Amino acid sequence: MKTFVLSTESGVQKPANYKIEYQKQLNDAQYKAVMAGNGAHLIIAGAGTGKTRTLMYRVARLIEDGLHPNRILLLTFTRRAAREMLDRAGSLLDDRCKRVRGGTFHHYCAHILREYASEINLNPNFTILDSSDTQEVLQHVRLPFKEKNKGQRFPEKSTLYGLFSAMTNRELTLLEALSELYPQFIHFHEDLVQLHKSFLAYKELNNLVDFDDLLQLTKELLESNEAVRTKVAAQNEAVLVDEYQDVNKLQVSLIRLFSSVHKNVVAVGDDAQSIYRFRGADHTGILQFPEMFTTKSIIKLEQNYRSTQPILDVANALLSQASLKYEKNLFTEKKTGELPGLVKTSTEQEQSQFLAQYILHLREQGVALQDVAILFRNSRDSFDVEIELNRRGVPYVKYGGQKISEAAHVKDILAHIKVVVNSSDVISWNRILMLIDGIGPKSAAELMIWMQGNSNAAPSKAYIDKIDELTKLISSIKKKQNQVQHCMQQLLEYYAPICKKKYDDYPKRIKDLEALVSMANQFEDFEKLVQDLTLDPIDGTALDTEATQKEENPLVLSTIHSAKGLEWHTVFIIQCLDGVIPSGYSVDKPENLEEELRLLYVACTRAAEQLFITYPIVLESGFGDYFSNPSRFIAGMSEKMLEPWNLVRETPQVDEGNQQLLN
Repeated sequence: MKTFVLSTESGVQKPANYKIEYQKQLNDAQYKAVMAGNGAHLIIAGAGTGKTRTLMYRVARLIEDGLHPNRILLLTFTRRAAREMLDRAGSLLDDRCKRVRGGTFHHYCAHILREYASEINLNPNFTILDSSDTQEVLQHVRLPFKEKNKGQRFPEKSTLYGLFSAMTNRELTLLEALSELYPQFIHFHEDLVQLHKSFLAYKELNNLVDFDDLLQLTKELLESNEAVRTKVAAQNEAVLVDEYQDVNKLQVSLIRLFSSVHKNVVAVGDDAQSIYRFRGADHTGILQFPEMFTTKSIIKLEQNYRSTQPILDVANALLSQASLKYEKNLFTEKKTGELPGLVKTSTEQEQSQFLAQYILHLREQGVALQDVAILFRNSRDSFDVEIELNRRGVPYVKYGGQKISEAAHVKDILAHIKVVVNSSDVISWNRILMLIDGIGPKSAAELMIWMQGNSNAAPSKAYIDKIDELTKLISSIKKKQNQVQHCMQQLLEYYAPICKKKYDDYPKRIKDLEALVSMANQFEDFEKLVQDLTLDPIDGTALDTEATQKEENPLVLSTIHSAKGLEWHTVFIIQCLDGVIPSGYSVDKPENLEEELRLLYVACTRAAEQLFITYPIVLESGFGDYFSNPSRFIAGMSEKMLEPWNLVRETPQVDEGNQQLLN
């Protein structure tokens, strides 16, 4: 059977005059993107160049041209983003914009599967599993395989979830995903193949569909059923995709299927802001768009409405170092402004002192705390800063990572310290006893009774040996509590093998603990350390710290990944060191190194008025102090672009210029 599709848009008589004065409301590049005709178009929207504005005006223009709203498909990465965009478009034109089919890939695919489930022998009343539900299913199906490999470390449910999700979204084989993400488990390949089959069978038997299945099953449906593909794609006379730099391979395949009849696709994104490879995003997707969709035009939005030109000059200098990119040069009408500052400090503690003091200075100058952000590569990079802010009573909220004492591995270490400070701390004893192989809650309770001399029932020799090792460690540390950093290093050496057994991602956790050891020298004794680092239980799952003044909104601390899409008056990028940004894990692979460069670009372009890049010369660890190097990405920048700041201790006289005081 042949199919002929009637296009409504081609027969529409376009109005002579639009209700919206597009040319007056948009700059030249935005106007070109909004008015681009049929076919595939790629809009490269640099940071702060009005990407959302351009998309919503294009939606309005399509509707003004007579295209029915339900013939427009707007794909975003959150439903909230789609809703806000369509609401804004509606305020420009009218409520027709709100009837556009907008939402996430998962939302749209779920709609398709409900309608055509029978075509792939799927019950349309399937239950959608969220990530935690999916992991519980994995926990169930992994038990026989864990039992089979008793005595060996078998992947946890969260590891399996990440592994199987990577297979689906990045279109990898299990062996490829294992080799790239979890090479330490590659010897379980055959068992994991069978486990994956069991996982799929369990979901099929129980009519369950997880997030990844929504995409994969929709792709299989549309590829295997020509009639359904044609019917679905015929409804999509215009497909618009937001944040295209974040799509993965599976999503690219779906976009091609969704637009396969009319072939009208507008993708908006910034290759320079592709920073989510760890979530499956594929940077090559936006680079390959012209070939994948036979693109009619590539339109670049380069006029920035957020930052001053000196900040953009640094961002452009970073982009010039990339090899896989679309050439662009950000510019603004805000030509003047302070040069971004490069602040070299002697230690991490001095870096923290500078940050806290300068932020309070900004506050006195009228810049609200909420308009200032401290950005960092890893959550642990802010540990020392958090301590200094707490000491000075500066309220802050932290995004993109746990507080120091919220992470399980840090809690493990703190539990050891707590029993040094208070030998009657039953909760901490319980925690550290259960770190010993074979000891569960019941055994731990019995052991504590025995250790207190209240039971004659001695435990097995295997337990006694382990407990003896633990109690000797605690006793040794008690005798030298004033040597906090040395004792912390001793604890880390004891705990490292436990951490390795307990957590699949132990290398990252060990780095957290090394950071904890390096900052331990700030404390006179363990009691002060515990007091400063232990949060009240009510805040155990919170990401923010209560403001000391309820009426004052807090300073923002954030990982760079969590800061994307946001902006502040002043931004501090801290720990800008080689080995941190770029990460030491990235330097061996060019594609990973390029993503680290893009990460720093994203951080810089969050700043509107002031930008500071800071790093300490000397880093401390339990193995001694060592010299660091600034990030290779900024090492060659001119002082006329990235201005060095000199920090001096307070004296009776103050030099002029950019010489700042620490107290």
